[in-house]
Amino acid sequence: MIPYIVAILVPLIITLLYQKTKNAKKRGVPVDVGGEPGYAIRNAQFPTLLETAWEGVSTLAQLFEMACKKHEHKCLLGTRTLISKDTEVSAGGRSFEKLHLGEYEWLTYGQVFEKVCNFASGLAHLGLRSEERVAIFADTRAEWFISLQGCFRRNVSVVTIYASLGEEAVCYSLNETEVTAVICGAKELKKLAEVSGQLETVKYIICMDDETPSSASSVAQSGRWRVVSVADVEKLGRENPVDAALPLSEDVAVIMYTSGSTGLPKGVMMTHGNVLAVVSSVRTIVTGLDDKDVYLAYLPLAHILEIAAENVVASAGSAIGYGTPMTLTDTSNKIKRGTKGDATVLRPTVMAAVPAILDRVRDGVQKKVDAKGGLTKKLFDFAYARRISAINGSWFGARGIELLLWNFLVFRKVRAVLGGRIRFLLSGGAPLSGDTQRFINICLGAPICQGYGLTETCAGGTFSEFDDPSVGRVGNPVPCSYIKLIDWPEGGYLISNSPMPRGEIVIGGPNVTLGYFKNEAKTKEEYKVDERGMRWFYTGDIGQFHADGCLEIIDRKKDIVKLQHGEYISLGKVEAALVVSPYVENIMLHADPFHSYCVALVVAAQPALEEWASKKGIAFTDFAELCEKEETIKELQASLLKAAKAARLEKLEIPTKIKLLPDPWTPETGLVTAALKLKREAVRKAFFEELSKLYES
Repeated sequence: MIPYIVAILVPLIITLLYQKTKNAKKRGVPVDVGGEPGYAIRNAQFPTLLETAWEGVSTLAQLFEMACKKHEHKCLLGTRTLISKDTEVSAGGRSFEKLHLGEYEWLTYGQVFEKVCNFASGLAHLGLRSEERVAIFADTRAEWFISLQGCFRRNVSVVTIYASLGEEAVCYSLNETEVTAVICGAKELKKLAEVSGQLETVKYIICMDDETPSSASSVAQSGRWRVVSVADVEKLGRENPVDAALPLSEDVAVIMYTSGSTGLPKGVMMTHGNVLAVVSSVRTIVTGLDDKDVYLAYLPLAHILEIAAENVVASAGSAIGYGTPMTLTDTSNKIKRGTKGDATVLRPTVMAAVPAILDRVRDGVQKKVDAKGGLTKKLFDFAYARRISAINGSWFGARGIELLLWNFLVFRKVRAVLGGRIRFLLSGGAPLSGDTQRFINICLGAPICQGYGLTETCAGGTFSEFDDPSVGRVGNPVPCSYIKLIDWPEGGYLISNSPMPRGEIVIGGPNVTLGYFKNEAKTKEEYKVDERGMRWFYTGDIGQFHADGCLEIIDRKKDIVKLQHGEYISLGKVEAALVVSPYVENIMLHADPFHSYCVALVVAAQPALEEWASKKGIAFTDFAELCEKEETIKELQASLLKAAKAARLEKLEIPTKIKLLPDPWTPETGLVTAALKLKREAVRKAFFEELSKLYES
């Protein structure tokens, strides 16, 4: 009998001791810093801030050259071949492009480095000097990465522009930075040709594709631009090689234009040292990354998250295979039925993802399981519950042989969606819901590390560690950053709050950028340098520190909300545009960061709406009933859409769903001030149920 008791108690005691140790681990510890008083935390493993992880490497150009020499014959960049392109017409008459893509074709580190050197020499022979700036305006692809590294070898600053930016923002970004050349794809070249008369300094267009649109050719013939291909520039450099003009750590590597929500975008100036500090930090956190790993690249390289990720991967000798969000899986929109998506062909081991992608994976898996029902659903639910128990520390959860069994019987098919070999996922760009984080972690059998950072901090700030099973938090400080909370009395967030210190998040360290290009006023407003020379960025986000030194984001100081895809919405700006509708007396826009769309509470203008109903012959007993009618809601939505178009709002700024309210908001109700200004938090609390239902339906 005693052996049986021992067999039960010993594993149980070991589990409890392990759980206690895990919970007690300090991931971040207090640190003495200068500047505004606050509560500051550093990474527990790094007493001093990390600037570089490699001796003698102080720039991205040096890092890339070192990696190419070390891994010369290993695969670096892979692109799928295009077998065919077809157009399918739906029953409703809409046309959809469908692609049949083949295997990946690879370039080795040595081949890529040769292309980079040739491209850099070609830029020099075109006449581009180090003090000039070049813009890259294209979707993520191998030529993007090669062009970036080529510019670095000439110490030419790269201006990054989202391929989805509108005409006004594109012109503003190119003119403000006075770029001499734009590197782009054929699709983006067509956009540039349409606004060529508004571009003041562009002399060269370097196209990533061999074929150029006719509109661009006509602009070139007018003498306004010279249009050449990336291949032409490489050939020019190969025939006329020149020595590299390598940058210094303090030289500006990238001017990154954010997809800003208020007015025109801002250009964030990032030095080589800024980005290298983040790349170095991630390499110390993501252990075991080596030349056997394969990374699936599909996020925008115009975003610092992807630039940092690809430089991390390249520094380890890993391979980068390019894909797109529309061809990611076998069921993606642009993949021809019966053919394979990027993940199935590449079989990556490492991926970066935004929450929207992970939510789609979760929803897709859940729908398939629910559709099959029966034994399949019961097995899945049981296996999932067993894994939840184990993760929560229960001895009775699925581990060991049982875990292997569930992985084989249940979760193996889920893992096949992303190729079946994922061992690490990075989530960033927006908050990831705890439910999705746990679901993907269990089904893929790989840790999801959430990161928190901003363009202004080169995506560096915090990063959750591999052995941290918690959800809803964004981890402890990365080795190159200090995270400080400062009081925000107006919002009631204080570092003296109990049980956790709370306040505005301020980030300091070598990853904090120089500021905004040609915008000294905004730079002084959001960046500060303390008496010790440390540079700090004031994020406007509100956070709280847990006992182990990990950060949780709990609010935002401004009325600017980041949606699931990472886009910002200025609530006040949108409300001001929509309130002009004749049917709207008052309106509050609501954006949940765990969803990709916004909703709105609309106080209906009773006279105008009742007049419309009378003309349409719509019967109602009282105004509240009229506000509930489907045809009334449709009319309101049409009116809001008209107002949105007149104000030139983006699609994501227009509320997808609305709730009509019959009763006005007055100072007496506590929902507006005496000056009739919206009391946003009071409205949210008063109509919490209504807002929740808008996202549920």
